[in-house]
Amino acid sequence: MVLIFGTLYLILKVPIENIFSEKSPLFVDYYYLVLPLTFFMLYMAVFETNANVLMRIVVPKLVREVVVRVLALVVYLVYAFKLLSLDGFVIAFCSVYAVATLINIIYLFSLNRISLKPDFKYITKSLRKDYLLYTLFLIAAALGGAITPSINTFFISAQMGLNYTGIFAIATFIAAIIEIPYRSLGAITQPQISQTVKDGDMKGADLLCKSVSLHQLLASSFIFLIIWINIDLFFALLPNGTEYSEAKWVVFILGLSKLINSTFSVGVSVLSYSKYYYLSLVFTFILTATAIILNNLFIPIWGMNGAAAASLIAYIIYFGLLLSLVKWKIKTSPFSPKQLKILVITLGLFIVNCVWTAYITPYFLAIAPSLTWQIAEAVLRTSILCVAGITAVYYWGISSEVEHLLQLAWSKHNIIKRTKKL
Repeated sequence: MVLIFGTLYLILKVPIENIFSEKSPLFVDYYYLVLPLTFFMLYMAVFETNANVLMRIVVPKLVREVVVRVLALVVYLVYAFKLLSLDGFVIAFCSVYAVATLINIIYLFSLNRISLKPDFKYITKSLRKDYLLYTLFLIAAALGGAITPSINTFFISAQMGLNYTGIFAIATFIAAIIEIPYRSLGAITQPQISQTVKDGDMKGADLLCKSVSLHQLLASSFIFLIIWINIDLFFALLPNGTEYSEAKWVVFILGLSKLINSTFSVGVSVLSYSKYYYLSLVFTFILTATAIILNNLFIPIWGMNGAAAASLIAYIIYFGLLLSLVKWKIKTSPFSPKQLKILVITLGLFIVNCVWTAYITPYFLAIAPSLTWQIAEAVLRTSILCVAGITAVYYWGISSEVEHLLQLAWSKHNIIKRTKKL
């Protein structure tokens, strides 16, 4: 597949360059570097999937969510402080994914449970037929799933230029933090969802679906809140932050779309493991087509905010249709009354944050209008709002699992406190 798409990419070089040459000439300059970058990103995912099948998800998730982001941030900062040329920056960025791929390979071989030698005896005639059909389905679904997140970047690059693409990319990276809990939680719960659907235990699948969605909404809402509380501080700390600060509302809109995606993606898993799995491809095409149409409509009007709004609306339509089908055909739903309590708490904290920044922050910074005081104020505000939110979650009885963790943490705190007195 790499050879096929790589060949197509080289053959279509001229028409692709014509699309980007006017607004994004730098893409044309680094056209060939897309191939090694794609190769490393692909095989990072391949070896990560192998580790997931072996029920070893910690290291691959750490590589994807921490190592890649930290190394990419280092590359950005080194370039921002002019320690790297533009050519060096592009090569270093590609090298980040090369390092991640290498770490995943080394980890898999350290488990002594992987071999690169094919075993053709395992592939029977019936298995070959099922494998080919399911693989073709997965390829088509993966193409749709891979294209959709890149549509915004594609249209912004073509219509607004690479400067705006870079700004939008930073906003996307910030908003993507909201999805981190689901990537781990989803990897853990998907085998359980698969088993309950296989056993025909739709009641169990429904309970699991509701639990995953509830806790994902809880975690994602708090992450979203923390990001928004500190968004101005983040742009202040970022080199050339004034240029990136115009993406503030892009972060907010994309944050909402990531919140929706991470909360309800468990419904996609239920559909994928059911006998109606093939319909997930239809919904993926609907998502992609909707995103393309809305990007074309909104970007000329609202620029980057329009691209973010296109993603948000596309995901609302996508999950609205998909979850309706899941409820109708499979009798499962991620919705539960406790989710409303989380939304009330989150909305209340957002309102408190708005009031705080309007009336308290100016007085606080008037003491000493420096970056140090700005950081101190942000830390204080974040701490107070998070403690208030956790307290509300605990006393409102939203999650017994969270209550247990908080009680366990408090009991350990008391033990340590008594030990120190002795």
